[in-house]
Parts: sequence; C-alpha cells; structure tokens
Amino acid sequence: MPPRIRSSNCPPQQLLLNYLDAPLPSSLLPVHRPAAVASSSTPSPCRPQQQSAAAPQRCFSTSQPREMTKPQREFRQFLKHAGKQLEKHVGNGPMYLSSVKSMGAADVPFPSNKMFRSEPVLSSRARQIIWEAVMLKGMPLKAVSAQYQVDVRRVAAVVRLMEIEKRMEKENAPMAIPYALAVEKMLPLSNLTGDEQPFEPINDVHVHSFTMQQLFVPVSESREFTRKDAAKAFGDHILPPDHKMRIPELVKMERDILNDVPQAQAEKDFLARTRESERQFAEKEKYVAAKRDARKSKVDTERFEFRIEKINSEAVGKKGRARGAVGWRYGVPFNDRQRGLYKIPTSVG
Repeated sequence: MPPRIRSSNCPPQQLLLNYLDAPLPSSLLPVHRPAAVASSSTPSPCRPQQQSAAAPQRCFSTSQPREMTKPQREFRQFLKHAGKQLEKHVGNGPMYLSSVKSMGAADVPFPSNKMFRSEPVLSSRARQIIWEAVMLKGMPLKAVSAQYQVDVRRVAAVVRLMEIEKRMEKENAPMAIPYALAVEKMLPLSNLTGDEQPFEPINDVHVHSFTMQQLFVPVSESREFTRKDAAKAFGDHILPPDHKMRIPELVKMERDILNDVPQAQAEKDFLARTRESERQFAEKEKYVAAKRDARKSKVDTERFEFRIEKINSEAVGKKGRARGAVGWRYGVPFNDRQRGLYKIPTSVG
C-alpha cells in the first residue's frame, strides 16, 4: 500500500518521488525506477530526509541464464539430425530408436534395455483367419492352435472378441476402426503366413515347485522308469508332462508317425481326438453348471431375480473359516489385526 500524503500542497512530481521511494510489500514485484527520478538528489518537503537502513532496496538480477548441459545439447542436436525422421511415422511397422541410431536389433524399443524385445501381435487379417477356421470351418480350438502356432487361450479370446465385433457390425454400433488400423501400423504384426516364424510356443509346461528339488530314487535295472514314474516320485499329485501340456494330442500324433502311421492318417486322428476332447470338456462344464444351478432356487420379480442357495452348515468347519464355505472371504474377518489373540500357530499341517 502506498504511503499516506503528508500535505495537500505537495506538487504532483513530489508525490511521484514519494511513492517511488517507499518500500514495496513482499507480495509485489519490484518496479524499475526511472533513471531521471533515481538520480534526483533534491530534497523534498513531502518525503523524509533520512530513510531507515532496514528499508529493502529493489535490486534486479543481472546474471546470465544458465547454459544448457552437455546431454541437453546432444539431445537437441539429435532432434535436428538423426531424430528428424522420428517426427512422423512413415510406412508400416515400428520405428524404434534403436533402428535409427543403429544401437542394436530392430526389435529393441529401448537401447538401454537390450533384454526387452518387442513381440509381434496378431494383425486384423490373422484374427479373421482364426475366426473363420473355428466358426466357419468348425475346426477344434486345439487344432487351430497347433496349425497356426498360437496358444489355445489366445485362440479362444480371439474368437470371443471377433464374435463381439461381428455383433456390433450388425447393430451398426460405432467402432474405432481407424484407431485400430493406426495402432497396427506402429506395431510388429504377424499375419500367420507360412514363411513367418512361429507366433508363440503352444506347449509350455508349468514347472511345479515340488519338482525343483533333487531326488535319489533307487530303481532296478530291469524296470522301465518313465516320466509318469518320475512325477509320482515327486508327489502323488504331480502330473507327468504329457498330461500338463495344453495339447497332449500332439504327443500321440508324433508317436503314431514314429510307428509308421501315414501322416495324413495321423493328422486325421489328431483332429478326431481334439474334437472329442473339446466335446467332453463342454459336457463337463455343462454338468457342473447344471449342478450349481440345481442348488439354487430362483424367485423372479418384475425388477430383480433373487437366487437363493442352500448351504451345508458343516462345511464351514469348526471355527467357521473353512475355505470351502460360502462367503469365507467376506463373511468372517481374519484375526490378523485383532488384539489379544495368539498369532502363534498351534499345529503344523
């Protein structure tokens, strides 16, 4: 706030001097004083002759701006020369920094992390091929997975998503097709053609923690020790690799070929086995769903459908915390954060 006027007979120029000489509040920015006024030494009757030594003076910084560091200069030079071609995406496929600077393989997006590789994704044409093979040709999911080297779970996901897309097309629902095509141009794609590398491994076997230990099992020389026997040595619940594979029917087909079965006949038997396997799996899921629905009684109202399920009171266990009980995660809280309770286990199971 400017100082109060001492006298009403002060000329305007003296009022200006009095305002400029007054200390500024800390919340206001300093204003440059004109040179003619700052150099004036004529005493004024409207301002005090002696100023307090504690009055702040309006100083201005005259230091030069900080110079750019070496990495900043190198980055600007890169943007002007080699990085100029990364300004806009040209053509199809990814444009990674490693391909521009020749700092590694073309599938390495980050030059500093050479262990990370950019894996290809299924193109729209590849997804259409998978959908036609399952929905139009009626091939089993396992057979499509083995033919195109795509995991059976990914095949099932592609079929579900393509069914949703087909339904949206019939309903004339808006879809982000231009966005999808633009993203495909910037990613490595796989069209599932014969001249490409396999898309992904389809028979990876899960390694159980029990099989990571070293065992010494005495076996007689006259006995044939198979993979099934090795799995049983680690535990009765451990399955052999042939049973843990996603497509165990491939093992049977390879064995048939080794036993001089014609390849065409072996492939035909493979299709029959995979189709029968999926039929049994569908019947099992249907039976489980029907059995689950049979335990529920449904009461349909105008707005809601109430589903009431009968439970077994003995299934909750002695303390009401059995894992097989209904609502065991939400019905009874854990004792981990309660006071006055023993946290030391009383038994080893």
